[in-house]
Amino acid sequence: MTHTFEPEANKPGTQAGPIPEAAQETLPVVYQDEHLVVINKPTGLLVHRSPIDRHETRFAVQLLRDQLGQHVYPVHRLDKPTSGLLVFALNGDVARALSEKFNDKTIKKQYLALCRGYMPSQRLDYALSVKLDRIADKHKQQDKAAQPAITDFTTLATCELPYAVDRYPVSRYSLVLCEPHTGRKHQIRRHLKHAGHPIIGDAKHGKSVHNRFFANTFQADHLLLSAVGLDFSHPVTGTRLTLNCAAAPKFIQAIKRIDWQEPDWAVAIAPKWLAHG
Repeated sequence: MTHTFEPEANKPGTQAGPIPEAAQETLPVVYQDEHLVVINKPTGLLVHRSPIDRHETRFAVQLLRDQLGQHVYPVHRLDKPTSGLLVFALNGDVARALSEKFNDKTIKKQYLALCRGYMPSQRLDYALSVKLDRIADKHKQQDKAAQPAITDFTTLATCELPYAVDRYPVSRYSLVLCEPHTGRKHQIRRHLKHAGHPIIGDAKHGKSVHNRFFANTFQADHLLLSAVGLDFSHPVTGTRLTLNCAAAPKFIQAIKRIDWQEPDWAVAIAPKWLAHG
């Protein structure tokens, strides 16, 4: 069973009294049944409240709860700046079953990233140290050993732009399909940094001159990383679900404005990932 998100109005859940302004925002639903729901999370949206971002007032959990009119249970996370497929269970039993699937690596995940330089297709097997937040993780063990982390990278397109962004007269970039086989914190972002090809727009692991260049030239002013594909067996019915969604709108706009070196570059990218605009 394959599902691809096509923008359309989503009915908010019924609610007594006036609906607060924040609850009027609806999140794009890619798949929904009586057991689970999958959304295309916008970039810049936290999954749930966090002591790291105390000033934030918008959270996917609360927005989706108000939209559906029922409790929802997030079963995995996406970083705040990462857009894309985010799975919620609609009851506790399904939440536990889905969490086990994410933990035992039976879910296939696909991300689209735009990174600096010519990134070669490769499997990167590079253990990552445990990154703990000073506030949110202050009660966790602080001296954990590095954890195994494996990501497959497939380069879909490359470009050379006539701009001296850094110390070279031209600037090179790659559009890459990323398929993580483990789920470490910031795994794709840290693996690409380790490979010398940080993601554009990554304020923590990237390079500011390239981030500013894309923000000023292509109006792509956020992390260019989107979770565009998920493939897993339904925790209740056992049906195989293949879910896809478009990358973030500004990401897509940048991709379409670049003159890629490969003449058939669009063929290598699933059309559903470039559905906006």
